[in-house]
Amino acid sequence: MFRLYLGRYVKVLFMIQLRTYVYIDSLQPQLAAYMASVSQGFLPVPGDAALWIEVSPGMAVHRLTDIALKATRVHLSQQVVEREFGTMVVHHRDQSDVREAGRVVLQRMGAQQSDRAVCRVTWNEIIRGMMPDHTVLINRQNRRGSMILPEQSMFILETEPAGYVIYAANQAEKAANITLIDVRAVGAYGRLTIAGREADVDEAAAAAVHAVQNPSWS
Repeated sequence: MFRLYLGRYVKVLFMIQLRTYVYIDSLQPQLAAYMASVSQGFLPVPGDAALWIEVSPGMAVHRLTDIALKATRVHLSQQVVEREFGTMVVHHRDQSDVREAGRVVLQRMGAQQSDRAVCRVTWNEIIRGMMPDHTVLINRQNRRGSMILPEQSMFILETEPAGYVIYAANQAEKAANITLIDVRAVGAYGRLTIAGREADVDEAAAAAVHAVQNPSWS
């Protein structure tokens, strides 16, 4: 009976679809603060390494989270369970623990990083010289990030799967002196909004697009 149950358990793990697998070597200050504002678990701090995994079906993320936490010292900062997609985010000061958590999860799934879905950019645009009416409305809609100011430039990015925008946000913040307005990395599509001086936004936008087209390998 136990062998039959174990066989079914292993088969279920192998049926999980890996949508997003992103390793971040060092969370940047704004992104770490933004993640902490939405986190229901252990709060990340700047400089932590992090791993963002998105799978389908959503309920499968519970088993994968359990595997990662039991195998390593990583902390669970976020878990979102939807009907179709499930997301887990773990982090730790020690990069080796985060990498090991990813390795163990993939091994138990019978998957490799290369099995993750290819990121598709569904929208990518820079709007320059933002008008006051527009910025006020954006600031009212986004309460977790910083505020965009009139006359600043704004870069918006939408991706599928959603989780890739978290890596785009981190790389954009590394690349230029920008303000992180909004990062929505769960659901069917991910959305990133950043703002700042025109030259800085141009540089950050290029870094963000390059990031989602060339996601990290742990």
